[in-house]
Amino acid sequence: MTQTPSVIAPADAWVRRPWHPLSLLLVLALWLSTLGNLPLWRAMWDLTDTHSLRTWLGLVGFALIVLSATTVLLSLLVWPIWRKPVGVALLMVAAANSYFMIAYGVVIDPTMMANTVQTDVREVRDLLSWSMLVVLALGVVLPGWWWWRQPVQKLPARRLVGRQLGLAALAALVLLVVVWASFQDLASTMRNHKSMRYMLNPFNTIYASARLVVGQAAQARQPLQPIGQDAVFAPATVAGHKPPLIVLVVGETARAANFGLAGYARDTTPQLRQLQSSGELAYFSNVSSCGTNTQVSVPCMFSHLGREANAKNDIPYENLLDVLQRAGMQVLWVDNQSGCKGLCDRVPNTNTLALKDPVLCPDGECFDEIMLRVLPERLAQLEKAATRGKAAGTVVVLHQMGNHGPAYYKRTPADMKVYQPECRSTVLQDCPAQEIVNAYDNAVRYTDHLLAQTVRWLKSQPRPTAMLYVSDHGESLGEKGLYLHGMPYMMAPKEQTHVPMVMWLSKPLQSQLKWDAHCWKKQVSAPISHDHLFHSVLTLAQVKTRLQQPELDVYAGCVARSP
Repeated sequence: MTQTPSVIAPADAWVRRPWHPLSLLLVLALWLSTLGNLPLWRAMWDLTDTHSLRTWLGLVGFALIVLSATTVLLSLLVWPIWRKPVGVALLMVAAANSYFMIAYGVVIDPTMMANTVQTDVREVRDLLSWSMLVVLALGVVLPGWWWWRQPVQKLPARRLVGRQLGLAALAALVLLVVVWASFQDLASTMRNHKSMRYMLNPFNTIYASARLVVGQAAQARQPLQPIGQDAVFAPATVAGHKPPLIVLVVGETARAANFGLAGYARDTTPQLRQLQSSGELAYFSNVSSCGTNTQVSVPCMFSHLGREANAKNDIPYENLLDVLQRAGMQVLWVDNQSGCKGLCDRVPNTNTLALKDPVLCPDGECFDEIMLRVLPERLAQLEKAATRGKAAGTVVVLHQMGNHGPAYYKRTPADMKVYQPECRSTVLQDCPAQEIVNAYDNAVRYTDHLLAQTVRWLKSQPRPTAMLYVSDHGESLGEKGLYLHGMPYMMAPKEQTHVPMVMWLSKPLQSQLKWDAHCWKKQVSAPISHDHLFHSVLTLAQVKTRLQQPELDVYAGCVARSP
């Protein structure tokens, strides 16, 4: 008897059934709207303690809005020629954004995108973790592999365009209807919880990237605008004048809340406190940053515009360093971080990245003391190259690695780790809260050591000297579920905007300036901000220009100004 051989369907036969292009597009839209937006849905759920019927209806309505908006986006964006790579890219954006929003409580806005673009290899390395790799595997590799393998029906171009645009129109209609029906609750939520606007994947990345590209393109089209062209060095004492040496230390991610001089329970600044008790040093207790990340704050600190005007400005201007150099001062930028954000492009500068000191630069990253190690040699080179007759003085900027997170434990050498145990993970939420604080406080204490060492070195110099330290922005250490920094300024917690500022003046410089300590110490509790730095440094450096605003000068009470 002849048996008919059975036909066994291949195990992956279902894969070979071509998808209708719109069906596959809707699968991607559904994935991005749900699993790709887990941080958004968690935040929405946490908005209310009472999950009533109205709460559920609100969530359903908002889910329809997100799904409709995502469908419109994909209908306009995803076409056959680039369907697969664009789909994988969107999965990657959603997964990466979701990981950082959940892990650190950040949101994706234009300033965060600018900070991301400026991130260097060291910072990327600090952010890598097993949990991040797991999220990327589950959110990108597996769905991306599935997405890439799916066969799709090939429709005539005219029919596909018509149907896909029709889907976009239908989704847009649903979007408008649901927004209209839930407008009151939706508007209230977006108004009272503005961070939600920057949690919607992938729209947050598209919006932030577009804003960044447009802003950079607008600046690129315009020539650099000079400022302070009338700047001159005008010493208070001409007879016997010695050119001063001023060191500006730009701190990184140090918040005032953990600074010993600010009244913190731990004495994280013992060496600075000793200088303060001897009357040599002043701590400014009420200082606000210009931004919540380095990309915004550092350029703003050296700008003449101030925070509000700087946020709206698209014109490239020179900065404080250009004005000081134009007045005849020698200017040097020493960087132990990811760069000067364009500030030092027109002045002598050096970076510690290439240094191989076995003690201060283990594992390819240098502790901040390395800057003091290279400073004397760089200053000698600067003096040698200086044009004769230009002895107005020198301004040095030391740009710290400071408290750069999340790997706070990497910022301190072994002999400076006072507070134990410390968090040694870059996934901060995996560490007990106290261990995070211990690692962070050790880094603050190391900054205290660096600043005290800087003062000791300045005291050894044969000319009048000064040191001014201010952090670029603060940091969240888990308060309200937030870690790191970078929240939009309008909604940023105080921990990210309240920063420490310290000033030390040598006796010879005080005598040269004809100042007494009281004239600037009366400002130590006054509300000031990064807006004051530009104008105050000009006075400290004895540079005059019509650009200076006395009301933004913390030393205004020290100087007798012409009527």
